[in-house]
Amino acid sequence: MPQTRTAASSRGTTLPPLPDVVLEPIVKLALAEDLGAAGDVTTDALIDPETQGKWALRAREAGVIAGLDAATLAAWLIDPDIQFTVNAPDGARVKAGDAIMTLEGAARSVLMAERTMLNFIGRLSGIATLTRVYADAVEGMGVIIASTRKTTPGLRALEKRAVKLGGGGAHRYGLDDAMLIKDNHIAAAGSIANAMQRARAAAGHLTCIEIEVDNLDQLKQALPHAPSAILLDNFSQADMRAAVKLAKGQTLLEASGGITIENVFAVAETGVDVISIGALTHSARSLDVGLDAI
Repeated sequence: MPQTRTAASSRGTTLPPLPDVVLEPIVKLALAEDLGAAGDVTTDALIDPETQGKWALRAREAGVIAGLDAATLAAWLIDPDIQFTVNAPDGARVKAGDAIMTLEGAARSVLMAERTMLNFIGRLSGIATLTRVYADAVEGMGVIIASTRKTTPGLRALEKRAVKLGGGGAHRYGLDDAMLIKDNHIAAAGSIANAMQRARAAAGHLTCIEIEVDNLDQLKQALPHAPSAILLDNFSQADMRAAVKLAKGQTLLEASGGITIENVFAVAETGVDVISIGALTHSARSLDVGLDAI
């Protein structure tokens, strides 16, 4: 990639961009999907190669910005001479009409990259925006709003980063970064005790072990094995409060299942440490953004 990858910005970002080794395969796939075998036949027919222009990428509605690293890489993969000035970096809150960034360069290049850029920013900003709504709802309560592995195939790294930009945390990035013993694991292993013993024997000294429980009786069975965390799956709020009393701070408690913006504050009030919400990634609506010639 060119040495000019860093765009000028009026404010710093809250997270570093993902490394190119992660971004490039995703962005190249998106560009190839859009350009196909023949490229942008409309732009090639209408726009002279020497035509230059300037554009503003604007938010059409309020939200939290994410995905600029993928969007700018998409443009630079087509034309490394495109210049950007970032006004609202990843993590920034914007209002309707705010300029997120301006672009200058060859019109053909910008028009070829436009839809891929907007797709990345719209999708990822939607996730960051929804996460921010949940995080704001429990601000100051000492609870983490976490994403899950219910992500778009191939986009997990980008979507998990968008959650962090919105003020959330991660549950797991994949199957390999922690053990999560779920109900089907317990059924196959024969019991909670067997599952925990086998997990403990196989885990490295830095590997966290979390176990999912469906009721308070299972919680009582799990606690003596000192897991790193216990996931309370679809517990009622009354049972969450009881679980917090039973655990007495011995382990981290994570609530999951049936969490909505209407009940997230009440769930946080039960005293759990983490609230994991699959909807942050699987149900977020894309933020409306657009590119306007100026």
